Amino acid sequence: MATIKEIATLAGVSRGTVDRVLNHRGSVNPQTEEKIWEIAQALDYKPNKAGIVLAAQKRKLKIGVVLLGLNNPFYDDVLRGIAEKAVELESYNCTVLIRQTEYSLEEQLSAIDELIAENINGLALSPYNDKAIRRKIDELYEKNIPVVTLNTDIENSKRLAYVGSNYYRSGQTAAGLMRLMTSGQIYIGIVSGSPDILCHTERIAGFKSILKNYENLHISSTIMNQDDDFESYEMTSRLLKEHPEINALYFAAGGVYGGCRAVVASGRQYDIKIFTYDMVETTKKMIEQGLIAATICQQPLLQGSKPLDILFENLTTGESPQSEYNYVDVDIRIRENL
Repeated sequence: MATIKEIATLAGVSRGTVDRVLNHRGSVNPQTEEKIWEIAQALDYKPNKAGIVLAAQKRKLKIGVVLLGLNNPFYDDVLRGIAEKAVELESYNCTVLIRQTEYSLEEQLSAIDELIAENINGLALSPYNDKAIRRKIDELYEKNIPVVTLNTDIENSKRLAYVGSNYYRSGQTAAGLMRLMTSGQIYIGIVSGSPDILCHTERIAGFKSILKNYENLHISSTIMNQDDDFESYEMTSRLLKEHPEINALYFAAGGVYGGCRAVVASGRQYDIKIFTYDMVETTKKMIEQGLIAATICQQPLLQGSKPLDILFENLTTGESPQSEYNYVDVDIRIRENL
């Protein structure tokens, strides 16, 4: 196995210079850096991960986390995954700093800037889908601060990787469930969170891509509730009054509890098939009661822990993840398999 000493000898530089290049620490003349990388690749150099991780303990790494959905109970399990991984990373002198915001571009930008001021080395982010966030991710990339997106992604940015559902496929899965678990002419109300969150729009796009193949499945209307149960109750109540033909509801985001309460208040809980995401406690109870027909889960604990794993690996060894897209499994739950 090639060593730093051998690379230094062939490159005609010090071992310290090779170490800085291979571990992305400090500035080195671009021509020298290119030469070192060429030699390292030719020799198939592999870093000593154990030694690198031990060296990382002296660096006192900080990883920031910024999550959307302050009042969305789904993120409770994501936070639990983050907390469990944070305890593990503490033994390597790595601190995890967490911020959670409403669905607000300004709040998210402010939270990211707060963490930058804390001198974070990497960032796990559930991004608001806006060009300002995309620019911020690219700015962090230029500062050698890697970003891993989780739960929802953002297109055309320089983020390192994504951890979460394949939301387009997840939307298609929901449409398939609705097709299998209903009969006759079906008039659907879509209840989503925000058009500025990519995972919400991707779920709906995937859902619609399947519906167009079936003449008995129709979309009556789509509403946005900002993942808020109170707003979801009011908007779903209005939706059912304005569209009495609706006999199926597709919750593409949060606000499930509030929306289902509106269905019960309307007295139509036995007439409407409801399909949701995630397994928060209130959703579980409503499945047990027969109010929700099926829910699609997305491994929230893994969504919390894996981004920290990817960032720590990148920060300590310089290695990128094997896959840019780290999709979690689709897990369909009905009353019979809770």
